Amino acid sequence: MRWPAALLTCLLLVPADASASPGDCRLCSDSGSLTGDTTDKARPMALEVRTSLDFDRVVLTGPAGGKARLQPDGSRQTEGAITSLTGRAMTGEVVIRGEPGRQVRVELPQRIELYGYAGGALAVTHVTSDLPILPRLDSEGLLRIRFGGELFISGDAEGEYRGDVPITVDYL
Repeated sequence: MRWPAALLTCLLLVPADASASPGDCRLCSDSGSLTGDTTDKARPMALEVRTSLDFDRVVLTGPAGGKARLQPDGSRQTEGAITSLTGRAMTGEVVIRGEPGRQVRVELPQRIELYGYAGGALAVTHVTSDLPILPRLDSEGLLRIRFGGELFISGDAEGEYRGDVPITVDYL
């Protein structure tokens, strides 16, 4: 799967002194810098795809359809008329690189559209991850995220399917 990622950098400015006079307005100056200090620039963020989310081969054994789940920890489950996922099924894993110790906001999609070479379409829903509640880059500026989801299959869905996973990352 291809993994486009929208990487955004956000700088939040909070006035240090609300009683400052209008002549002290840093937003009105011609310095070209909102903070007045150009030496404190955050390291640009980068997103590296380590593994693609891959359900490998899922076999539909009846007309009723079924679900295949792949959890962020690698556990696999099936429900309905689907045989178990093979051992080659893999969770998706990405690594975010940036300013050490910085808190970040990471947005993963709730649904991933998949398209077949023969024209069919499927979707991975209920995308889940091992992302902490308050994600922060470690002391080396890294954050590893693993994710999985649920694939519902019914009818004549034979074929190979691919899709994009848009991931948005912001500094807080």
